[in-house]
Amino acid sequence: MIIKILGSGCANCKKLEGHAREAVKQLGLDVTFEKVQDYKEIVSYGVMKTPALVVDNQVKIMGRVASVEEIKKLL
Repeated sequence: MIIKILGSGCANCKKLEGHAREAVKQLGLDVTFEKVQDYKEIVSYGVMKTPALVVDNQVKIMGRVASVEEIKKLL
């Protein structure tokens, strides 16, 4: 599984990444994390508001910081 955090590296992007990492840890999953900060690549996913969470190339969350519990349900 590949999880990508799309965003500029702002505080909310870091918070979303932290929540995603905690969700993965709690579920005991084997995941590769990637940070995507390139604007053209972010837009290629159809994302207009960051931060965004992409799981296996599917945008799951856009424009907000999801809770650990919400991310666990998505995974």
